[in-house]
Amino acid sequence: MRNTFTRKEFALALACALALGVFSEAALAQARDINEHALLLDSRGAPVMSQFGLCWHTGFGPAPQWTRGCHAEVAPVAQYVAPVAMPAPAPEPVVLAAAAPLAVYEKVAFDANVLFDSDKSALRPAGRDTLDQFVSRIHGLDSRSIVAIGYADRMGSHDSNQALSERRVDAVKAYLVGKGIKAERVETSARGETAPTTSAGECKDAKNAKNVACMQPDRHVFIEISGTRIAK
Repeated sequence: MRNTFTRKEFALALACALALGVFSEAALAQARDINEHALLLDSRGAPVMSQFGLCWHTGFGPAPQWTRGCHAEVAPVAQYVAPVAMPAPAPEPVVLAAAAPLAVYEKVAFDANVLFDSDKSALRPAGRDTLDQFVSRIHGLDSRSIVAIGYADRMGSHDSNQALSERRVDAVKAYLVGKGIKAERVETSARGETAPTTSAGECKDAKNAKNVACMQPDRHVFIEISGTRIAK
């Protein structure tokens, strides 16, 4: 009686074990990925691992594509996208400064001879025209000074002729200053009758109309200026 019961119990336990084994195998089969069919499994249905942490494969079934725990998860590879070449900015226009012209200086000299009436120091109309032309010609001229020298003819005394030549040159300087020339630029001197333009043989000393007309070149103021100007 005891033996029979033991056999029945054993048969029932065996049947239960087989049923549990089949159920576990089915559950494991459903839990495993299809790619794990080629893995070597132990009695529990777990993959057999090597000492390096790698799974062993059997010779059956296809090679697994990926198995969690047995193969490293493959990270998606980023696709290389070539950079889009941006158009180069247009170069800014190069502005070349015009070269300054080289200064070329030329030496120039101007003179004027202002004539006066006999025994007079007032400027005649013709004398003012001469001075106007002189001022226009020296415009833009770089110079140190203007030299003006007064003269008189031989008629009359030496002292009166010296004073007359001084008044004549002063009249010329005042006119130039009135035209915008700085007074300090005009140097003046007077020589009276000591440096006549005419000679004694040309004109007599007698005061008559003929001799007065002959000595006209002696009654004057000579103006001179020299300097440099930029040549055009």
